[in-house]
Amino acid sequence: MTVAGSRFWTIALSMVLALFLLGAPKPATAQVTAFKQAVAEAAARDADIAAFYKANGYDSVWTGRSGRERQRRTALFQALSQAGNHGLPVARYDAEGLKAKLKAARTARDRGLVEVEMSRTFLQYSRDLQTGVLVPSRVDRAIVRQVPYRDRTSYLVNFAKSSPGGFFKALAPKTMEYTALMKEKLRMERLLAKGGWGPKVPANALKPGQSGASVVAMRNRLIAMGFLKRTNSQTYDAAMQSAVQQFQLAHGLVADGAAGPATITEMNKSVQARLQSIIVAMERERWVNQERGKRHVLVNIPDFTAKIMDSGKVTFQTRSVVGANQDDRPTPEFSDVMEFMVINPSWYVPRSIVTKEYLPALQRNRNAVRHIEITDSRGRVVNRGAVNFSQYTAKTFPFAMRQPPSKGNALGLVKFMFPNVHNIYLHDTPAKNLFGREVRAYSHGCVRLADPFDFAYALLAKQESNPESYFQSVLATGRETRVDLKSPVPVHIIYRTAFTTPKGHTQYRRDVYGRDAKIWNALNNAGVALRAVQG
Repeated sequence: MTVAGSRFWTIALSMVLALFLLGAPKPATAQVTAFKQAVAEAAARDADIAAFYKANGYDSVWTGRSGRERQRRTALFQALSQAGNHGLPVARYDAEGLKAKLKAARTARDRGLVEVEMSRTFLQYSRDLQTGVLVPSRVDRAIVRQVPYRDRTSYLVNFAKSSPGGFFKALAPKTMEYTALMKEKLRMERLLAKGGWGPKVPANALKPGQSGASVVAMRNRLIAMGFLKRTNSQTYDAAMQSAVQQFQLAHGLVADGAAGPATITEMNKSVQARLQSIIVAMERERWVNQERGKRHVLVNIPDFTAKIMDSGKVTFQTRSVVGANQDDRPTPEFSDVMEFMVINPSWYVPRSIVTKEYLPALQRNRNAVRHIEITDSRGRVVNRGAVNFSQYTAKTFPFAMRQPPSKGNALGLVKFMFPNVHNIYLHDTPAKNLFGREVRAYSHGCVRLADPFDFAYALLAKQESNPESYFQSVLATGRETRVDLKSPVPVHIIYRTAFTTPKGHTQYRRDVYGRDAKIWNALNNAGVALRAVQG
């Protein structure tokens, strides 16, 4: 708002208040008017706060002498004292400064100014805790999640009607994951205060049977991390090999028990680095602070897995391949609803692949990619021998391309559709060899499944008495067939480098796209800081 605009509203509000208070007894008028005048002036800079106070007659919520207002003040300052536990930017709320202003308020006008400042702090904290400190798409454009923001005025309206303490308790995500992440965050902060996990392993790789200073350093680090019971062994023995395997499983590594370069790199990550991952995961959890569906599909990009969740439990899980970390291939993060599957699908080649990959190949050799049909605007197959591909550019190429159903189809034999503007879906693939790799980021953005048939059976089990028989009978026809899900299933494509298991253990994954690093930097710039906690 401009200075002129602010003055206009201040004058206007003054006139309204003067009329509103006209006729009040003289002794009370000066005091009440001064408070309400101050509230009106301070609130004018924020439309939502101004609307709330206008609706409640510019009465106090925080700064009065009633027991109710004392409860609200106490609840607010108690909530702000817990901001650090949630990984929020503590300095942003300046609780101590707010307390000092409240204590120093001597006049009705002073109290009115503090009243609005408390509401402004309340709104900032409430939104940060409920739906996150950051706007996801501003951090990375591939995070296209629709955050369930609440109307700001509703926070004040609902708070005024609610139990103050109960209101604040209801803001943070109520998921088991958020609770477990916070518990781990507090544990790691205590560990940080004690010095972390000790010295790093001074080796690039270690093998079973070796001994020496590097093996001892690895032994001590595994003990500190909780993967190995206390021992004096200086040899990379069977116990240490088993501990390395457990470490590898908890970090998404091939669990061969040999501490190769990738394992040593992950083992040498600091407590601070892991704390950053946890805080970022908590922020991400706030971005999806809403009902996710009693049954839903959960794809975690850095974990390279796809799961079916039923009432909070994993009922099916398979390995996945996600988008490659180059150009426009990384898989975006978003939520949608799976409506149907297509058995024996055709692959309608995305325009970007047609123009960037296939057109240049066809210009070099018209018989390139013979397994792909070239089609006109009506879907009719075009005789490639009659086309002069060299005359076209990426913008002018008038044809589409399609691969008919087959075992060699790029989508395999089934795809799972949740129509979205990103053209992302889950599907089978003939390239089964990729699922044996540790890092599985190779696709053009869609999510490939290692066990697509079993995934289909699990989905169809809700509507078919014999889902496997039904699926196989449709598959045997060889015809492209759409099968609707009678109960559509929400799909959440997420990105978690830190997450917990049902038993409460924390798992870590590599930041395959570098998104978590961006989020941490943004959180840090907003005032979120690591802390070491004693006791």
